[in-house]
Amino acid sequence: MGHNGNSYYIGIDLNDSYAMVSFFQQNMKEPETVSTVAGSEEFQIPLVLARRKSIGKWYYGDEARRLSKSGEMVCIDQLLKRALNSEKIVIDDDSFMAEELLALFLKKVMELPSKLGNPSSFDRLVICVDRLTKENVSMFYGMAVRLGINSRQLTVIDRKESFYYFALNQDNSLWLHDVVMFMQEKESIFFYSLKRDLRTTPQVVSIDESISYTLDKNDKDKSFLDIINESFKNQIISTVFLVGDTFAEGWMKQSVALLCKGRRVFMGNNLFTKGACYAAATRDREAEWPFVYMGENEMKFNLSLKVHDKGELSFYNLISAGSNWFESKGQCEVIISGSYEVDFWKQLPKSREAKIETLRLTDMPPRPDRATRIRITATPVSDDRIDIEIKDLGFGEIFMSSGKVWHYEMTM
Repeated sequence: MGHNGNSYYIGIDLNDSYAMVSFFQQNMKEPETVSTVAGSEEFQIPLVLARRKSIGKWYYGDEARRLSKSGEMVCIDQLLKRALNSEKIVIDDDSFMAEELLALFLKKVMELPSKLGNPSSFDRLVICVDRLTKENVSMFYGMAVRLGINSRQLTVIDRKESFYYFALNQDNSLWLHDVVMFMQEKESIFFYSLKRDLRTTPQVVSIDESISYTLDKNDKDKSFLDIINESFKNQIISTVFLVGDTFAEGWMKQSVALLCKGRRVFMGNNLFTKGACYAAATRDREAEWPFVYMGENEMKFNLSLKVHDKGELSFYNLISAGSNWFESKGQCEVIISGSYEVDFWKQLPKSREAKIETLRLTDMPPRPDRATRIRITATPVSDDRIDIEIKDLGFGEIFMSSGKVWHYEMTM
C-alpha cells in the first residue's frame, strides 16, 4: 500500500527466548508496545508454543509456558533456532516443520495489536533479529505467505539497524552529537555508538559495536562506571539508551550520575521493537529521509549505467549504496550502440568521483549497430562484491539470440 496519511505498521523484536511487538500509525507520537497482559509493562512474550495432546488447539507465550506444567501439554521452545535448522517436530501422530510453528507463533503475536482495536491488516511488517544471515533472511521471506502477507510488505533488519531508526526518529536535540546504547544480554554488556558524517548528503551513518563487557556481580555499580569511562573516551555524546533487565534493578548510583552528566539517559526494554516500527514508517517515506545507514550488511558502493533514454543521457542505478545486500538485485535491458562494450560506473557514497569499469563482450556475433539487446543482472554476493551477468537477447525476430552469457565480479 502506498504512503497515505494513516499507514499502519507492525514491528517485532525476535530472539530465541522471546518476541516483543509494537504498532505505529503516522498520526501517533511514537510506536506503542503491546503486552499480552492488559495494562502491564511486561512486553516479552516467551517464544513457546504448547498443544493439548488430544486436541489440536495451540497456546503461545506465557500461557503456553504455564499450561505446559500440567503434563497434558506438549511444549515447544527455541523455535527460531529449530526453524533455522529445518527441524521436524513430531507431536503424537502429527509432524510439523519448525518453520511452520514459528510462523504460527508470529501470526499470533502479529494479531495482538488488532485486539486493541487497531486495523487487522497493515502496510508493512519489520522483524528485527540479533544478526542477519543469508539463511535467516531467506527463511523469513519464505514465511511471508504463511504470515498472510506478500514479501514486499516484509523487511528483516538487525538490532544495529533498528537502533539507527529508533535514534534518528527521536527529537533532533537527542542526536546533535553521538548517540550510544548499552545493551545487556545474559552476562554481557554490549556498547553501540552511532555517528553521523555531517559532510555528506545524505548523511552517512555508522554504528560501532565494541567488544562485550562483563559486569562484576559483586559491585555492578563500580564495574559499570569503569565500562562507561572506557566506552566514552574521546566522544561527545548527546543521549544514552540502556536496554536490558539489569539496568532496572536499582544498583546504579555512581554510574547513573556519570551517565546523566550533560546527557539525556533513557531506559527500557522495547527499543528494538519500536525501532522496527520506525524502520517500516521511514522506508515508506524514504525520499524525505536525510540519512543512509552503512552497516555490515549494507552495500558499500553505487553501481550505475550511463544510458540514453528518450534522447537524454541519464544514469540508471543498478545497486544503491546503503541497501541491504541480501535483498538487493538490479536488472535492466539495453540496446548496444558502437562497440560491444558496457561501461559500469562505481561510486562510493562519500565521494563525488566515479570509477568506470568497462566490460567487453567477447565472441559476440557480428550485427549492425543498435541491433543487439542485452539483459544485465547485478546480484551482490557480499557488501562490496557484485556478480554481473550479461545475456545476449539478440534483436527480435531479425537477429536471434546467440544464447551467450558473460559473468564478471565487480568490486570497489
